[in-house]
Amino acid sequence: MPMYQNGEVDPAVKALEARQDEIMKKLYELKAAVEGLAKTVTTPDADLDLTVSSSLSPKSSSSTTLTGTTDLDTLLGKDLGALRDIVINANPAQPPLTLLVLHSLLCQRYRVLSTVHVHSSVTNVPPQLLSCLGPRHADSYARQMFQLGFTLIWKDVPKLQMKFSVQNMCPIEGEANVARFLFKLLAPYPSDPALATLVDSWVDTAFFQLVECSAKERAAVLRALNSALGRSPWLVGPEFSLADIACYCCVMQSGLASSAPTNVQRWLKACENLGHFACVVQFLQ
Repeated sequence: MPMYQNGEVDPAVKALEARQDEIMKKLYELKAAVEGLAKTVTTPDADLDLTVSSSLSPKSSSSTTLTGTTDLDTLLGKDLGALRDIVINANPAQPPLTLLVLHSLLCQRYRVLSTVHVHSSVTNVPPQLLSCLGPRHADSYARQMFQLGFTLIWKDVPKLQMKFSVQNMCPIEGEANVARFLFKLLAPYPSDPALATLVDSWVDTAFFQLVECSAKERAAVLRALNSALGRSPWLVGPEFSLADIACYCCVMQSGLASSAPTNVQRWLKACENLGHFACVVQFLQ
């Protein structure tokens, strides 16, 4: 390497080396992108026409009350590769807020490679949807560094669709069902069948009554929430669960937060204090 007499490297050589390093990095990124598309584009449900962003949300420093352990091999099946891909098709007209929260929680538990794409079936996707999984990570080209791939595709679909084994499974449909699956990557359902059924009941109530029903039925749900939260800090006993995630997101999405009764207001603040709901608050602003 050419040097000046005082031992310093020629600035022109330094610039050339820096340019070479940048070119090599871009080649690695391109190689990783091709490998990623080869894994995800093996089904018509996951075709990608335009890559918009590649992102990795940093691990949150906030603590949660989630307990229990999970095993990716048990839930997703063994994979010869270093990374298991979850591919989600979502309609930008109905942004899945629960997925933003669950994605934040997954990033706390696993090394997650998060990417956002736009399918040709939709146009004019708002900027907040393109960056909803956080900023791009400098090491996103190195797929072998991550445990879980979280690919969100904005696409004109009637219902949210998810595949985690794109070659040999039918998609899981509906935000409630996808949320149930993703939460199991974080913590098991309560071992008590009655409590597990209560979690599912609140999830269904959130998506089918808070989101889709009349103002009168929504008011009835708020009263039920207020009553339940008068007996315990969270909807299903002393532990934070999927019921809290689903109901929080649906209350916020329905615009009911400002008119909610006292116990619900306290619970909304408790959810936000966990740190993983900031994405929802920012998205709705």
